[in-house]
Amino acid sequence: MPKTDLVLLHAPSVYDFRQKTILYGPVSDLIPPSPVFEMYPIGLASIAEYLERAGYRVRIVNLAVRMLNDSNFNAEEMIKRLKAAVFGIDLHWLVHCHGAIEVARIVKKYHPQSTLVFGGLSSSYFYKELLDYPEIDYVLRGDSTEEPFRQLMECVIKGKELKAVPNLVWRDDKGKRQENPLCHVPTDINRVMVNHYGGVARSVIRYRDLASYLPFKDWVRYPIMAVLTCRGCTQNCVICGGSAAAFRNFYCRPKPAFRTPESVIGDVRQIERLSRGPIFILGDLCQAGEDYANKVLQLLQKEKVKNQFIFEFFTPPPPGFIRHMGQACPNFCLEISPESHDPAVRQACGRNYPNQALEKTIGDALDAGCRRLDIFFMIGLPKQTRQSVMDTIDYCGYLMEKFNEDKRLGLFIAPLSPFLDPGCLGFEQPERYGYRVLFRSLEEHRQALLSPSWQYSLNYETEWLTRQQIAETAYEAILRLNRLKAKHSIIPQKLAEMGEERIKSAREMLHRLDGILTKDNHQSELTALKGEIDRINMLPISEKRQLELPLGLIKLKFRHALWSWATGPRW
Repeated sequence: MPKTDLVLLHAPSVYDFRQKTILYGPVSDLIPPSPVFEMYPIGLASIAEYLERAGYRVRIVNLAVRMLNDSNFNAEEMIKRLKAAVFGIDLHWLVHCHGAIEVARIVKKYHPQSTLVFGGLSSSYFYKELLDYPEIDYVLRGDSTEEPFRQLMECVIKGKELKAVPNLVWRDDKGKRQENPLCHVPTDINRVMVNHYGGVARSVIRYRDLASYLPFKDWVRYPIMAVLTCRGCTQNCVICGGSAAAFRNFYCRPKPAFRTPESVIGDVRQIERLSRGPIFILGDLCQAGEDYANKVLQLLQKEKVKNQFIFEFFTPPPPGFIRHMGQACPNFCLEISPESHDPAVRQACGRNYPNQALEKTIGDALDAGCRRLDIFFMIGLPKQTRQSVMDTIDYCGYLMEKFNEDKRLGLFIAPLSPFLDPGCLGFEQPERYGYRVLFRSLEEHRQALLSPSWQYSLNYETEWLTRQQIAETAYEAILRLNRLKAKHSIIPQKLAEMGEERIKSAREMLHRLDGILTKDNHQSELTALKGEIDRINMLPISEKRQLELPLGLIKLKFRHALWSWATGPRW
């Protein structure tokens, strides 16, 4: 096995999820990964590629996906076998806080002389608490740690002084926490993510380990890949830890840094060489202005890429833009999240546009040849009552009728779960937005993830809905929307029945767990339910099926991946 300088590990949400009795609920129904949240952030691939260019050998090991795909996979034994001077663990999404800490403990158990580094947005937010765990040596703060990581690698391997490494938090010889300035916040991010997907392909071949690089459980069957357009955001959504306010207040980024249109297209070319799967352009192209957005579309039209494209809008786009999108990317797909049918609730969330604008966007997209348009609503919002949620479902029925039961229109609803993001306005100013934040510390969130029922892992409730009401309302809303889709022939009856079975089974189990948890000695009863709860958790999720685009039989380009390895990077 080739020598490795750095191993980047991605943990499951709960480390020992295969042994725990946990009813997950609809916490990941509308995203590719499972409730274990096995998908690692794109930043891991970016860091690996940047450090490889600097001469270091880097390996990514997605422990979560290995544990999901193989019931016999021993994560501890794998960690024991890995050898590297430095181990890195991502804690980007807070939902990984239990698994990440447990993996850190195992790393130090077998590799006490190796250096252990944490990074990601949640690591940056909770950096002080993370340094209280003796297993963690360093935390790299910020949204762009490629260059600080390179400098840290040089310090560790060559024994250099740590004080000059930007964004680094560390302990001195006396055990006192030292915080280097969070000053590496680049406005030009075109020198990173140069060939990260090609780098992943080469690493898979180098280590003969495709299983550890898979982004999520079903990726080989449905190889969707993403292109990042920026770091930071222009929007101030109240529930989002990646909002403009969160980046400004906690990650020292005053405004977004946008990649050039040429860099965006470079990623598209990388993906096209490796996969026939969908390409998701992350971030509203119009954030950087209409000229920027049109330039990206012009380049895409010139490339004539055959992969299907998924775009997202944060707000309804400028006039004529969707038509341009249809010309540049035939059979394009769109996503938009109005959060609620009620403009007052939507405005309270930080999204201020009327339903007329939303409906015009829907009509324009369908007229422009959009292959699929997905509309996402949320439960657990400011000013949102149970009746408001049910009115949102009625609005979905209205949209189905208004647009002639067009099967291209996908309507979805889910609870805000498991966490209201630390750093978001709702978490930092809860009284202002009608939230009650129930957990503040990292350890409280870690323990919450072990709750037998997903409703008790929620770190918030609102003035209008308790946690129990959020859970109950979510099940009722999802069930009603599922029936509406079947009534209007948006989804096949078999898919609707599959969704109905899952929601009814989960809701019934939720109520049973509520009764059990009121008892003093309930652990034996919980253990006895594990098999039944696991069965419910594994029931097919009809919403995931609806969100998938149809693909051909041959989804990956293995010969091109081999060529990418043989020819090396193109920088």
